[in-house]
Amino acid sequence: MQPHDRFYKIDEDFRNPYARDRDRIIHSGSFRKLEYKTQVFLNQEGDFFRTRLTHSIEVSQIARSITSHLGLNESLAEAIALSHDLGHTPFGHIGGDALDECLKEDGHKNGFEHNFQSFRVVSSLEKRYNGFNGLNLTFATLEGILKHSYPYKKSFLPSIIDEQFNFDTHPSIEAMIVDRADEIAYITHDIDDGVNSGLINFDDLKESELIREILQKVKDEGISESEDEMFRYRFVSHLINHLVYSLIAYSKDMIKNERILCATIDCKTDIPVGFDKKLETELKKLKKLLFNKLYQHKDIMVKMYAGKQAIKGLYKGLNEEPKMMPKFYYNQLESRKKHRVIADYIASMSDRYALSFYNEMYGKL
Repeated sequence: MQPHDRFYKIDEDFRNPYARDRDRIIHSGSFRKLEYKTQVFLNQEGDFFRTRLTHSIEVSQIARSITSHLGLNESLAEAIALSHDLGHTPFGHIGGDALDECLKEDGHKNGFEHNFQSFRVVSSLEKRYNGFNGLNLTFATLEGILKHSYPYKKSFLPSIIDEQFNFDTHPSIEAMIVDRADEIAYITHDIDDGVNSGLINFDDLKESELIREILQKVKDEGISESEDEMFRYRFVSHLINHLVYSLIAYSKDMIKNERILCATIDCKTDIPVGFDKKLETELKKLKKLLFNKLYQHKDIMVKMYAGKQAIKGLYKGLNEEPKMMPKFYYNQLESRKKHRVIADYIASMSDRYALSFYNEMYGKL
């Protein structure tokens, strides 16, 4: 046997295409950077709080559980879930809003949108192969990244993207499950992190009938709220289970009918993945409570305001002196528009790097 015979051949890949997508995503630099990007609490706030990385893993776990139970493609759901937040800027949604504002004020009407940025990360910005850009993912994974968040039609998307992915129809059922798994993950875990931080308590959320029911389930196990860590753990477990089982129970027959229908026509029917009307209403109330009690808490707002100013300062400084960018990005100015290169560079930053770079530019924030 010759030495080179011991190595694999490309046509002998033991993985299915979506498992290969998942592996390429996990090994990308953009995925690793999620460890230091904000979910709700800045990365520096403590080791316990969720980041974009832990959130993506939790979304993946929930999506895999649902798709496995429903007989859908678990690897496809996993690939979409792990990549759905790759395009997020530092400092959570407010960082993306700040970058969007900067671009639009600068005359670039399409601005910034994190789903499209996630698509661009895996289709062009990651450099892993000689001869072409991106991670060479399957069409279904790329579609799921672009279209997992309803509504799917986005006015800022280039026409060629619109034509390729047909935004008049909904994406795969796996992509829709990822969208709801994302919702389940951030609601439950933001409550956990919010209570753990001391910014909110369970009494703040008792306006929600759903929360009252889950709290009672924990108390029925003989666990009191004074047992802080155990109580929170059991609360999160019960809430996730309740939402997952409710989604499966409500969606399974609709999904079965949808698959039969879409086998013969272009699928434009109602979304077959979700909760019954009562639970959908309860979730809307709960999200409103979290917005008012947690996301708008003064301590969170101070941190987010600082992050917003950092994004704006970085954009302004790099526009005035683009040579401050690394060679990898600076060299792209020869073939790409400056504002887009700068936005890609800022979006790629971790929270701590963005703050450090801002402080280096302007003095400590």
